Amino acid sequence: MKIIVTKQLIESILINLQPFLEKKDASQITSHVYIEAKNDICTIKATDSEIGLIINTNNIIIQEEGAITANGKKLLDIIRILKDEDIILEKIENNLNIKQNKSKFKLPIFNPKNFPTYPTIDNKSQISLDSINLIKGLKHISSSIDNNNPKFELNGALIDIEKEKTNLVGTDTRRLAVASIEQKSQNEISIIIPKKAIMEIQKLFMDKIEIYFDKTNIIITNDKYYFFSRLINGKYPDYKRIIPKNVKHTIKLPKKEMTSAIKMITAISQDIKITFTKNAIIFNSLAPDNIEAKTELLIPTPLDNFELNVNSRYLLDFISQVDNLEFEILLNEPTLPFILKDKQFITVIMPIIV
Repeated sequence: MKIIVTKQLIESILINLQPFLEKKDASQITSHVYIEAKNDICTIKATDSEIGLIINTNNIIIQEEGAITANGKKLLDIIRILKDEDIILEKIENNLNIKQNKSKFKLPIFNPKNFPTYPTIDNKSQISLDSINLIKGLKHISSSIDNNNPKFELNGALIDIEKEKTNLVGTDTRRLAVASIEQKSQNEISIIIPKKAIMEIQKLFMDKIEIYFDKTNIIITNDKYYFFSRLINGKYPDYKRIIPKNVKHTIKLPKKEMTSAIKMITAISQDIKITFTKNAIIFNSLAPDNIEAKTELLIPTPLDNFELNVNSRYLLDFISQVDNLEFEILLNEPTLPFILKDKQFITVIMPIIV
C-alpha cells in the first residue's frame, strides 16, 4: 500500500478515530487504525470492539493498493509534528513508513486480516428519526447520564420510541432528563445506548442519517461515517413514574438572570438554597464554616418563603440547554422532586434534604 494524502485530511480523520481506540494495551490490534486503499477509495477505521467508526475518503492519491494497521495514537502524534504539506504513507516490509520531504518515520504493523470485523446493517431493523432533533435531544440529556453506576443500564441513554413520540432519557439517580421528539412511529421500541456512544454521535452527525439496530448493536451511517456501538443489555427504570403527575406551582424564570445569579453563588458553594418570596427570588450558599454568598432577583412569585435546596450543577446543566429566554420551574413541596421545563425538554431534580 502506498498513498499520498494532505496533512489536514489525515490529521482530521485520525482525531475523529481516537475515541474508538483501545487505550490500555498497545499490544492489541484494537489500539491500531486500519487503513485500506482500494478502487480510488481510502477506508480508515478504528474500534475497541465495543464502539467503532469507519471513515471513507476519495481525496487521496493511491499509488499502490493494499491494507495496513498502525498504532492510532502514535500515527496521529507523528502527523501532528509534520508540516502542512502532502504526506506519503507506504507499507515497506512489516512497517508503515511515514514520509514528508526529508522527514521519515516508521511504525510496526499487524496483519490487517486480524482486524476486528464490524456489524453490518443486513437483517437489522431501521429507526426513522429526524437527525437534527435526535442530536439536539441527546445534547439535552447527556449531562444527566451516569458514568459508572453498578446498574449498567443507567450508564446509557434510553431511546423509547412510542406510537406518537420518542423520548430520550438519561438519569444519574439524583435527576432525570427527558427530551421528547414529536414523531409518529408504527413500532414501539426501547434500546439503551452507552454514554460514550452518545457523546461520539453528537460530535459526528449533524445532517441526514440512517439508524439500524438489533438486540446487540446500533449502527448509524451517512455519506461520511459508518458508526456502530454495542447496546446495553438491561431493563431501564420506569422513568415515567418519577415524573410528578401534578404540580402546585408553575413559575416562569428568565434564563440569563437565573444563570448569572446561580453562578455567583457557586463561587462559594455548589449546593445552594433558593427562596421564593412574593417579591423576589433569593439565592444563598449552603457552605459550612460561616462562609456566605447571597444575591437576589426581583421577580414576583406566587409563593411566600418557599425554600428549595439543590445542587447548582443540575440547574446550570439544564439552563445551558434552554433555547428560549425563559423556562419554567414546577414545584410541589420543598422536599419533593421538582421539574425544570423548556418546551419538549424536562429535567426532574431531587432537592437536597438538609
